[in-house]
Amino acid sequence: MKINENFLNLKDSYLFATVGAKYAAYQKAHPEKKVLKLSIGDVTRPLAPVVIGAMHRAVDEMSRAETFKGYGPDQTCYGYDALISSIRGSYARKGVSLTDGEIFISDGAKSDCGNILDLFSSDNTVLLPDPVYPAYFDANVMAGRRVIFADANEGNGFLPLPDPAVDADIIYLCSPNNPTGAAYDRAGLKRWVDYANERGAVILYDAAYEAFITDGSPRSIFEIEGARECAIELCSYSKTAGFTGVRCGYTVVPASLRRGGAELNKLWARRQSTKFNGVSYISQMGAAAVFTDEGERQIAETLAYYRKNAQIIADCLDGLGIWYTGGKNSPYIWMKCPNGMGSWEFFDVLLERANVVGTPGCGFGKNGEGFFRLTAFSTEENTREACRRIAALLK
Repeated sequence: MKINENFLNLKDSYLFATVGAKYAAYQKAHPEKKVLKLSIGDVTRPLAPVVIGAMHRAVDEMSRAETFKGYGPDQTCYGYDALISSIRGSYARKGVSLTDGEIFISDGAKSDCGNILDLFSSDNTVLLPDPVYPAYFDANVMAGRRVIFADANEGNGFLPLPDPAVDADIIYLCSPNNPTGAAYDRAGLKRWVDYANERGAVILYDAAYEAFITDGSPRSIFEIEGARECAIELCSYSKTAGFTGVRCGYTVVPASLRRGGAELNKLWARRQSTKFNGVSYISQMGAAAVFTDEGERQIAETLAYYRKNAQIIADCLDGLGIWYTGGKNSPYIWMKCPNGMGSWEFFDVLLERANVVGTPGCGFGKNGEGFFRLTAFSTEENTREACRRIAALLK
């Protein structure tokens, strides 16, 4: 018997586990201190009332024989009609037309950004931005793929564009980006779409934070001409509607996307029917309420709350003269560490002297060294207090 030895090439600890362990150790040693966490991108606001109402009705349906639901339709590859219809409506309002069969319901974008790799040979070369969400890199290391990087840096605003001299088969893009908060404009995404189509590559486009966009930047890669021939879009209700604990997302695989003579839509349907039994009916009905008129109104209030927190952090950094990306179009603020400090060095200083926790940029890749991520997902009270402490420390 042999194990998959590619797992031995992974780092011993996932970034956020290390951050959590350091936080826990400090809190145990200093129980009298109130440590404020602006690190992991987990939401804090409750689910919208319209979502809770829909989930309660679904629970009641599960209690009656005549409305009870077991396995979902088509092994839940496509989800329940109410949810699929609401997602199609959301895309239509962005100017994107989808068919029912192009939308696949999942338990979140993180799962699908790894699982979608089942469609592709391990011989493919993967292009990731650096810095990058660690799950993209780790999922490909597990499969033994060759990974190369596009340099995201201060000079390009952490929005790298394709290099014509570089060949790649699979390209991960995340916009608005995690961890940097930077979002591509239409011209930037068009460069990537053209690059992928010229080379026959596939873009895996993580749109988990698209609901935070307010300046007219694309909220879907399918707003870009040519994207249906080269892109798969992964979306989530986690940050849009606070579903981090409920779990529901969706992936769009266009019917026109073909590689190796095969329709990737059909391959993904076959993979899901084999390896996935779907998302619970209760979660799907809650998600179906998100893109209703009332759902979008209520969720807009929550998104505005997080945007206000992001603005509070941005204003703090502006006052300190610290360079950053994000804060607009994103719940993340990617700041340059002050006084030339390294990422973990600043983490320790911030924890021990200000009792604030963020995420070291070096955990997202070599280009993250010297940078630091803060999130807007805390309470407004804690965000303001954390910024007061940061300002007092760095003035």
